[in-house]
Amino acid sequence: MSDVRNVHAAALAVLAERDIETKLKGAERLWTDWKAGQLAAADSAAAIPHDLAGRPERPPLVPPNQLAKRTLRDRAGHAALIHALAHIEFNAINLALDAVCRYPGLPDEFYRDWLQVAAEEADHFGLLRDHLRTLGYDYGDFPAHDGLMQMARDTADDPLARMALVPRLLEARGLDATPAIQQKLRGYGDARGAAILDIILRDEVTHVAAGDRWFRHFCDLRGLEPETAYRELLARHQAPKLRRPVNTAARLRAGFSAAELDSLLGQG
Repeated sequence: MSDVRNVHAAALAVLAERDIETKLKGAERLWTDWKAGQLAAADSAAAIPHDLAGRPERPPLVPPNQLAKRTLRDRAGHAALIHALAHIEFNAINLALDAVCRYPGLPDEFYRDWLQVAAEEADHFGLLRDHLRTLGYDYGDFPAHDGLMQMARDTADDPLARMALVPRLLEARGLDATPAIQQKLRGYGDARGAAILDIILRDEVTHVAAGDRWFRHFCDLRGLEPETAYRELLARHQAPKLRRPVNTAARLRAGFSAAELDSLLGQG
């Protein structure tokens, strides 16, 4: 058993990695090693900073209101849209790894879920980056914002809040936005980009479902009613309201109930 490594330390090393290719290969290797029984969880882990996610020097990060509106009028606008999607997936790798190394002492299934998510997000990023390169650009060529990682910092001390406000809020918004983006890409003649989003949408439903499952697990441990706790967290963090159009089918598969979606829309 001496060759079994601490999963928190292993994930932390990949999380802190700044080189893109090394991070992608690291995320995939973590998932492979976990399935092979070469990684194991510990009851405790060293405290880590709230902001340890490694990223390359580019893209430059700017406030969301400083980003140019992405349109499909030309190649640059097309590339900027694909770049924005790739940036979300890159951040999602870090978010999944952060959950693995930040919250020790949880059931093995928790780490299994988020290691699988990290590997799948790495695959999504690779697909989008390769597609971006066919347009004559690369990841880092456009500015981006830090909204996903800011929410990770805001929820670093509480796994219940993390599950609620990252996968169940921010990533679930991606389920809603993806069909419209696919329609735009197809209208622009980008069948390949739309097909990549088919893969991402399929996987993201399972990622949001993992967040929903663990959110409910933490609520159960604390004696909280999940849908009430969720609304209270949204209000506490001044989270954006749920807006139409909502990808109801995808959200139902991910664990939301029809009654909860009606309630959330009624709060908008």
